Amino acid sequence: MQETFIRDERPGDEPAIEELTRAAFLGHPHSGGAEHLIVNALRRSGALTISLVAERAGQVAGHAAFSPVSISDGSTGWFGLGPVSVLPAMQNQGIGQALVRAGLERLRAMGARGCVVLGEPSYYSRFGFIHAPDLVLPDVPQEYFQCLAFGTAVARGKVSYHPSFGVQE
Repeated sequence: MQETFIRDERPGDEPAIEELTRAAFLGHPHSGGAEHLIVNALRRSGALTISLVAERAGQVAGHAAFSPVSISDGSTGWFGLGPVSVLPAMQNQGIGQALVRAGLERLRAMGARGCVVLGEPSYYSRFGFIHAPDLVLPDVPQEYFQCLAFGTAVARGKVSYHPSFGVQE
């Protein structure tokens, strides 16, 4: 198996990130097809706090975005994970896991208080994400919204992602 290198996004990666994000979500049942637009909007607005790229054999094979979220209880230092994208031909090879783990390590090193994710519970639970009934994302099935607190305090209330998540294709 080829080695995967995780690194920060750098200038010039944008077209490859956009293309792999489109490909990763094409035909996905829970996708509106705007994930690549969300990443671009986060980048343009300066809200792409962590943008990691996975490389294999010199090719951009995956990407993970982390951006700040707001919580109605006033908690600060919380971030949202997503979108996470891996080229379809390279999925199920640990690239997504490596990106998520590296991003969570970076958040901890920055002093973040926690991270939220909207996604498949069986996948994200392997990183320590859990469903917290007092932390909600309105208008989504709550079992798919999970959090990972980096300390003992879990935020409570309604979560709002950056406005970039509202872009449409």
